[in-house]
Amino acid sequence: MVSERGLQVLRAIVQDYVDTNEPVGSKTIVDRHAFGVSAATIRNDMALLEDEELIVAPHTSSGRVPTDKGYRVFVDHLAQLRPLSTAQRAAISTFLSDPVDLDDLLMRTVRALTQLTGQVAIVQYPSFARASVSHVEFVQLGGARVVVIVVTDTGRVSQRVLLLQHELSDEDGVRVKRAVSELVTGRPVGEAAQAIADLLASDASGAAAAGLSGPVLSPPATDAVRTIARVVAEELDEFRQDRLVMAGSATLARREGDFRGSISPLLDAIEEQVTLLRLMGEMVADDQGLAASIGRENASFGLAEASVVTGDYDAAGARARIGLLGPTRMDYPTNLATVRAVAHYLSRLLDEDDSSR
Repeated sequence: MVSERGLQVLRAIVQDYVDTNEPVGSKTIVDRHAFGVSAATIRNDMALLEDEELIVAPHTSSGRVPTDKGYRVFVDHLAQLRPLSTAQRAAISTFLSDPVDLDDLLMRTVRALTQLTGQVAIVQYPSFARASVSHVEFVQLGGARVVVIVVTDTGRVSQRVLLLQHELSDEDGVRVKRAVSELVTGRPVGEAAQAIADLLASDASGAAAAGLSGPVLSPPATDAVRTIARVVAEELDEFRQDRLVMAGSATLARREGDFRGSISPLLDAIEEQVTLLRLMGEMVADDQGLAASIGRENASFGLAEASVVTGDYDAAGARARIGLLGPTRMDYPTNLATVRAVAHYLSRLLDEDDSSR
């Protein structure tokens, strides 16, 4: 069993190794930390830590480095989150202020995280399966080109430019807009998608039965309604899917020396997203909404040489996560504190935006 002083020695080893990227020896610990005991006593503590597989000698030198198990003990019991400086908090506020929309806000969030920590930053889109469609608009751009805009009551906005089969008259344009709006506006995303599916499954004469009312539409207008509805359905499907926004992938190449093997599995996970979504979904958060998955704990995801730290944020009642991906040799207290601070700021911004509508 490891003594209390032994655990403090582990803390010193983790902190010094993260700072220097050099194996830590007993003399270094005595010189840098006020334990008040001899180097021989520290060596005995280190031997017990090695017996518990919390530290290991990377080669024949006297220095030791933390194992994945050692990092886990450090994070669970020894790490003290470091409060962010005034400058760091000001940087977060500046990065995230006055976003154009949710997409812009989340992109700003990952850029802020990666600049503050030097790690790959990840933000999960909130699940909008329970959102409702608050507004659908389409604007004629000239000829048969139109832009379709879909907005949910949780602030998600999408827009697509498409080419209709026919140019619409002004009168048909008004009728098409009204028909599409009646079909989906005010409905939950799933219900709106089903209404569109019913419409597309019907023939042109079945439009009223599928949910359209008002005057009979001309053939060009009917075609336009079906084309625009199909695009709206595709956008709503995107709203319901989990996906990530990421930044800082280049940091992996700069820190390639921190990985024993190839960084290809990490790059694949970043590109595919599915692996990271599964991993983040299975991480168990503490009472502050924070979680860490370290090294070999990620082996089943093909990421045994990486660590992921996450924090929960709230978007109008929809929960999602932000996080950092990097080598196991990372500054866990600072990274967790940064994730927590950004998650809180993001939640507050989204809550203020929801309250203003």
